[in-house]
Amino acid sequence: MSSIGIVGAGAAAAAATFVLDTTLPDADITVLEKSGGLCGRAATRRHGDLVYDYGANYVKSDDERVVELLTETLDDEGLVDAVEPIYTFDESGTVSPGREADEHKWSYRSGLTQIAKRLFGRTDATVHRRTRVETIRRDGEAWRLTDTDGGSWGPFGCLVLNPPAPQTAALLEAAEWNSPHREQLREAVAEVPYRSVWTAVLHYPFEIDRPYYGLVNTDKEHAVGWISREECKPGHVPDGESLLVVQASGEWSTAHYDDDPADNVATLADHAADIVGDERLEAPDWSDHQGWRYALPEAGARHGPLSSAEAERLYCLGDWVTGEGRVHAALRNGLDVGERIAYNI
Repeated sequence: MSSIGIVGAGAAAAAATFVLDTTLPDADITVLEKSGGLCGRAATRRHGDLVYDYGANYVKSDDERVVELLTETLDDEGLVDAVEPIYTFDESGTVSPGREADEHKWSYRSGLTQIAKRLFGRTDATVHRRTRVETIRRDGEAWRLTDTDGGSWGPFGCLVLNPPAPQTAALLEAAEWNSPHREQLREAVAEVPYRSVWTAVLHYPFEIDRPYYGLVNTDKEHAVGWISREECKPGHVPDGESLLVVQASGEWSTAHYDDDPADNVATLADHAADIVGDERLEAPDWSDHQGWRYALPEAGARHGPLSSAEAERLYCLGDWVTGEGRVHAALRNGLDVGERIAYNI
């Protein structure tokens, strides 16, 4: 029986696990996730009757295979579409209908984390949450892992790494793996540039009457990079209320990442009020926030070192492998990597 270890339970890992369980039904798959949730930055929270995707906002229908996965392979019950378009705004905060809307902007009534929950739920994989991997060790032909609590995992015939590139590079830096592939892979992974994103979630006990779902800053000169209206997703916000997800630009997020969260929320609420054109938005009646230090990869990893490491049955996957910080890109990469493992194991 094949034994496969997967570090991280993001969207790509969920897709790869689904493929592996389907094609290798006798495989023993163990997933170790450092947090209490699933699906990485495609994250969902609840607050009372509110459901909101506070990291990635939706899944685009840009990849035929991912479309088939969500609408046919998996149960599409609860799949919802934000049908309103995406507008743009510039450095001055001027809004215009200048961007063609994506064909579909999918989430679920219960939020984007449903993607990973449904994929893992269709498998016999064992998922251990709140288990942070500290050390990777190559022991002969097998891989072994040690977590921060001293727990040991393995041996695994194949190891899959799904954390963001900087965290994967740190694992490789400390890895007990006597191979020239280790340093080559670490260098390639460490080169991947990332953009930080600091997010404010703002609730209002009234409806915002606007013709768009989202606003994106196209000139990259504003403190805010993105604003979306969660009430455009069926089942997320009660009628008569509004919930904005306001994501700061990479430059602003880096500069203010460790500032007082209350000050950051207030600043982003002021910006949202100015951009949307409604001064009432300066004073949300409830708010939430989240910093994503490694939010969006701005380029992909060099594929040569990744391919060389696969010869020793170590695979990397995630949106940073493709260089496109989108959920559909992570899912597609997971499907592809899962197939490569299945046919090479």
